[in-house]
Amino acid sequence: QVQLVESGGGSVQAGGSLRLSCAASGYTGSRVFMGWFRQAPGKEREGVAYTGTAGTVYSDSVKGRFTISQVNAENTAYLQMNSLKPEDTAMYYCAARRPGDTFYGAMKKESFNYWGQGTQVTVSS
Repeated sequence: QVQLVESGGGSVQAGGSLRLSCAASGYTGSRVFMGWFRQAPGKEREGVAYTGTAGTVYSDSVKGRFTISQVNAENTAYLQMNSLKPEDTAMYYCAARRPGDTFYGAMKKESFNYWGQGTQVTVSS
């Protein structure tokens, strides 16, 4: 079982930056692959960023502004968010998958079996 704990959310003005962290624990053996999703009120949960063996993947809405990284030695993933916009306001969730898990795509929530509790990001104009 993989446990994920996010931190780093908060409130910021448009154009500002935030850095989210996600600490993974509770597993042994091979690494986990991690991604970030977000969900705004009344909307579906959408993929934001993912890091895997083939590299990183970003949604079009955040490409060039957000950067995902993963430090395996720390079992931690980060999401650096720059040039934030009001439309980035959402609950952000860390997600993880093991190498043998079925993969439907980096931006598909069905690819991930483990989820954090979420951290709120609010961007004001």
